[in-house]
Amino acid sequence: MAKVKSPVTAAIRVLRQAGVSFGEHPYQYEEKGGTAVSARELGVDEHSVIKTLIMEDETRAPLVVLMHGDLQVSTKELARAIGVKSVAPCTPDTANRHSGYMVGGTSPFGTRKQMPVYIEESILDLPLIYINGGSRGFLVSLTPAELQRVLKPVPVKVGI
Repeated sequence: MAKVKSPVTAAIRVLRQAGVSFGEHPYQYEEKGGTAVSARELGVDEHSVIKTLIMEDETRAPLVVLMHGDLQVSTKELARAIGVKSVAPCTPDTANRHSGYMVGGTSPFGTRKQMPVYIEESILDLPLIYINGGSRGFLVSLTPAELQRVLKPVPVKVGI
């Protein structure tokens, strides 16, 4: 089996520039497979696979939410936590425009627009996380401490 070459994405460039030590994990992408597929393909716990969600508040201001793959975001709790009226997921087209990535390959690193980043607090307790590297079928592994150093996300408790 030929080794799949990892893509060099905006996310990878940001990580290299920041001197982050990370692993590269290409896998067979499945449409609408989500974190269950990537966790299965990489043989890791879905709880340590972190999804990058592009959402917006009632003024349509975009924001990034990082959540465990096996949990959902309570948009009501998130709105309360960040002091806005409401939060909703962006449409795929809007998310693509804000992030510069295709949905399914959205990374919090190297987004087209600077957006506030919110992270489910318990992610920071994991020893290692797997998060999108900026392309469908490509995750990077790194410590939550490195993610925190580069993105400076605001911890929230909004997982359900």
